[in-house]
Amino acid sequence: MIRPVVRAASLSPSRSLWAAIVVLPLLMVAAWSVSARAAEEPVVIPAPAVDIADSGTSAVAVFAGGCFWGVQGVFQHVKGVSNAVSGYSGGAAETATYQQTGSGQTGHAETVEVTYDPSVVSYGDLLQIYFSVAHNPTQLNFQGPDHGTQYRSTIFPVTDEQAKVAADYIAQLDAAKLFSGPIVTTIEPFKAFYPAEQYHQDFLTLNPTYPYIVYNDLPKIAALRELFPNEYREEPALVGQL
Repeated sequence: MIRPVVRAASLSPSRSLWAAIVVLPLLMVAAWSVSARAAEEPVVIPAPAVDIADSGTSAVAVFAGGCFWGVQGVFQHVKGVSNAVSGYSGGAAETATYQQTGSGQTGHAETVEVTYDPSVVSYGDLLQIYFSVAHNPTQLNFQGPDHGTQYRSTIFPVTDEQAKVAADYIAQLDAAKLFSGPIVTTIEPFKAFYPAEQYHQDFLTLNPTYPYIVYNDLPKIAALRELFPNEYREEPALVGQL
């Protein structure tokens, strides 16, 4: 398998540390992995009470929920998703780079743009997966080992209808009290989506033995398979070359 070159010097401090773990004692790896996974345990939740009745063949949803490697990987394994691209939303075009976004000062969040067929999977289905297995919506400005506003839990609705369904669903889940704490997911106006650098695309699939992926993201794929068997597909929808 051809794998992208991981430029460790350009990774965020948290992920650079994960890259260094491969040379540390296995005991340290195990201890950190337990804490990381404990923060992102999947939660069984109901589907949205209100969904979008879309009769088209293609629609777009934009989600931010921590490191985009795992969020992209989850949605790539969902039936009806034709593309899931890692990138940046929330800031300006000139700061939409990994290095600048990693400063936490650009307004960007690591984001995934999901293109899907509404006749196969609905926006509500995607929201349910997003809140249940793709990330932990109760963690404010962090996910697992990654800290900063660039890792915030945010939905960027591309239509007013998406915004309403997302807001209603957050209220529904908060009222149900299924999570360990209140949902901190924000809903921000969608301005633009900027694809991330090529070496970030399909990262989970291309790097299944990378320690960060093993301990933080592969459990999400397993949870998707277990909790959403009707929506799960084995072969991911890969981005390839942008």
